[in-house]
Amino acid sequence: MNGNRHRSIVGICILVLACAGPGMLCSSKGETAVDHLKEMMVKKQIEARGVSDSRVLAAMRSIDRHRFVPDQHVTAAYEDHPLPIGYGQTISQPYIVALMTELCELDGSEKVLEIGTGSGYQTAVLATLASEVYSIEIIEPLGKAAALRLSTMGYKNIHARVGDGYAGWPEGAPFDVIILTASPPEIPQALIDQMSDNGIMVAPVGDFNQELVTLTKQGGSLTKRTITYVRFVPMVRGR
Repeated sequence: MNGNRHRSIVGICILVLACAGPGMLCSSKGETAVDHLKEMMVKKQIEARGVSDSRVLAAMRSIDRHRFVPDQHVTAAYEDHPLPIGYGQTISQPYIVALMTELCELDGSEKVLEIGTGSGYQTAVLATLASEVYSIEIIEPLGKAAALRLSTMGYKNIHARVGDGYAGWPEGAPFDVIILTASPPEIPQALIDQMSDNGIMVAPVGDFNQELVTLTKQGGSLTKRTITYVRFVPMVRGR
């Protein structure tokens, strides 16, 4: 099993489903408890708020979120809020991950650019649903740890590197989808230039007051749509 004894038997089966009740005791590997937590996360936090893409919901059910959070937060891995992952960064709450993924409109054929690998959780969701994912993280320890985690988990369609997200990944462009997991004051022009025709960008934008927006690109023109108000960490610019 290893993996720190599978994260201490998944936080002692996430404290036995927070003392959930009879019939929900976990197996030796914690599958029953974790599967239940993922199902409740999807039903109560994601479907209940209107995310309906069946492929996105299946991906959220399939990925062990507790593998992407620090050990001290593993028992909160499936709760309805972001969690710190170090270096002033966070793993987004499950609903926001699912919402942003649904907005990407993935059908399995896309090449995706993700700005802000972070823990790698959003990366894993994207890689489950898209053909290829290129992911950039500017904070080296986070980027290296996420790349190792994702490789160890068996993902073969992820290209990860440490670098400045403001510059994008020009040699991999154009991208069918670009997704930002940190908020710039405004969308970098380099990322707009790296969108394919008919491409989609999903991004939080703004300083204190942030909006989650989508941009679609057709014939060189952009259409912007505001989805909701959000709170993300600032997008760090390279020096």
